Amino acid sequence: MGMNEPSFTLGVEEEYLLVDKETRGLVIDPPETLMAEAEEKCGAQVTSEFLRSQIEVGTKVCKNIQEVREDLARLRRNIIEVTDSHGIAPIAASTHPFSSWTDQKHTEKDRYDQLTHEMQGAARRLVICGMHVHVGIDDDELRIDLMNQMSYFLPHLLALSCSSPFWRGRDTGLKSYRLTIFDALPRTGVPERFASWAEYERHVAIMQNAGLIEDSTRIWWDLRPSGRFPTLETRIMDVCTRLDDAVALASLLACIMRMLYRLRTRNQRWRLYTPMLIRENRWRAMRYSFDEGLIDLAKGSVVPFEDLMDELCSLIAADARALGCEEEVKGVHNILSRGTSAHRQLKDYELERASGASAEDALKSVVDTLVQDTAEGL
Repeated sequence: MGMNEPSFTLGVEEEYLLVDKETRGLVIDPPETLMAEAEEKCGAQVTSEFLRSQIEVGTKVCKNIQEVREDLARLRRNIIEVTDSHGIAPIAASTHPFSSWTDQKHTEKDRYDQLTHEMQGAARRLVICGMHVHVGIDDDELRIDLMNQMSYFLPHLLALSCSSPFWRGRDTGLKSYRLTIFDALPRTGVPERFASWAEYERHVAIMQNAGLIEDSTRIWWDLRPSGRFPTLETRIMDVCTRLDDAVALASLLACIMRMLYRLRTRNQRWRLYTPMLIRENRWRAMRYSFDEGLIDLAKGSVVPFEDLMDELCSLIAADARALGCEEEVKGVHNILSRGTSAHRQLKDYELERASGASAEDALKSVVDTLVQDTAEGL
């Protein structure tokens, strides 16, 4: 591939919700010492989030997917250990099954104070969590080119990650309700398309000079050039409840980016489709996960998701070998066979209700399942 091949290093950020192990509701006021205890175990790899009922971890810069698994497992174990001593547990889910946003308190930080002041009710509803995956793309121009092409695959990644079917105690009918909340903010959704890095920087500068944003970290697209690292940061995914699923999606994502780079070295590229069509697939992924297929934009028809993934896995086979993640990518098929976290939550709720449980108790059972699955495989 030549000396100029990107590093394709990986970094994964996961946001968790903190639940009371007795009530199963969100912990509105976690103990003051909790963050200090978490920082003692995880160092700078753990941070507070917008709401006090949330916590975020981030891996180190990882050379391969095996390092990602090892570091994520360690971070999850540490957070579970710290919170358990306070009767609290983390759940890797993008919404809580029944707790209300109206009861939550935001973390006292200047950044979060400014966000609440600017966004008002749209920000106060942000009881949502996501998984962000950074892939090392060192060249600025390449980063923009790959962002333009990678947008096509964002709905596919979302469909495999759904973990937010419930909101305030109700089945929303969507597998990923999280994005309906996040999309209320400006500068979200499918990324814009730019002809060059300079064009991207000009647009960011206009907003900065107008006093609309401090820096590019206030651009919250589903995929963006990171404002802090030489990476492409994919943000569309719900947080994966199971560690295995998070690892599978991170490896799939890295392989797609390498495939797009490989095409570029042969003077080829992925066809660019209009944001309108990509947004349509994004909606289908939010609504159905992978149950009802996505539009094959080249064919102009809805195709079973399994067929799309078979084709994609064939396209990235060489890249999975090169990145040493062939086994991890196979985890995508495990998600397809047993379902996402959203599928599992809905099934658990339905089984509990069918056995005579009240709606309230059935939702508590869903939380118990999320607690267990978040700790699985560590």
